[in-house]
Amino acid sequence: MSIWPDDIEDAARRIVADFTERKLMIATAESCTAGLIAGVITEIAGSSLVFDRGFVTYSNEAKREMIGVANATLKAHGAVSREVALEMAEGAIGNSGANVSVAVTGIAGPGGGSEEKPVGLVHLAARKDGKSIHREMRYGDIGRSAVRLATVRTALEMLVEISAD
Repeated sequence: MSIWPDDIEDAARRIVADFTERKLMIATAESCTAGLIAGVITEIAGSSLVFDRGFVTYSNEAKREMIGVANATLKAHGAVSREVALEMAEGAIGNSGANVSVAVTGIAGPGGGSEEKPVGLVHLAARKDGKSIHREMRYGDIGRSAVRLATVRTALEMLVEISAD
């Protein structure tokens, strides 16, 4: 029995099968999901063939130290921003043996939001072969667990999208 909703586990299973066939390796850089994306991928038997490592970079210091997010980027745009998500995705590849990455940074709530950056705001980025994609999601104040699960779903979709050739 899995701890994951069926749709999320099915998506992870398809990614593991496809990436195994195509010899792609994944790294994750996660802030608001704190390792959930890595967790669902590694729930699948055989994931060691496609999952290199995950970085849980909850703090700004971890983002800087572990994956090289620039202090200037954090100061100029804040941790929950397009710019930081893109640097996280790049840093995950640069600090791993992976060739595909996904990164997330957001405000899961219930507190921590502002008018400019409300609870439920999440920036996601994926990277492969020097190309990046970004999504800004505004899930709303739907509850911490719901924001995090919705983010996992979107991250898995982005892994499929960025790896499509």
